[in-house]
Amino acid sequence: MEILVASAIGILTAGGLYMVMRQRTFPVILGVSLLTYAVNVFLFASGRLTIGAPPILTDATTYTDPLPQALVLTAIVISFGMTAVVVMIALGAYLGTDDDHVDDAPGRGEDEV
Repeated sequence: MEILVASAIGILTAGGLYMVMRQRTFPVILGVSLLTYAVNVFLFASGRLTIGAPPILTDATTYTDPLPQALVLTAIVISFGMTAVVVMIALGAYLGTDDDHVDDAPGRGEDEV
């Protein structure tokens, strides 16, 4: 189970980093989303991977730590809000310049546009 979760985190991170290094805005947004998913799975896995265990409120010997679950829920809400902000910024940049490149062409300043 641990090797599967570790592989999933590694694949999500590698795919997210690859997408972030692209030169278009849409793949960059997808890459940031993949990186946030990787962080969410990492945070969730940090609370021990137990199946069918009760929460910490009972007197059981094995229990599920609720803190990583709360951190993941908070991270999901924050990443959703940040994704909406980044999509609006990218859409505004695309509509303003009719181009969705992340970087400017070399040698082009504000005066030459």
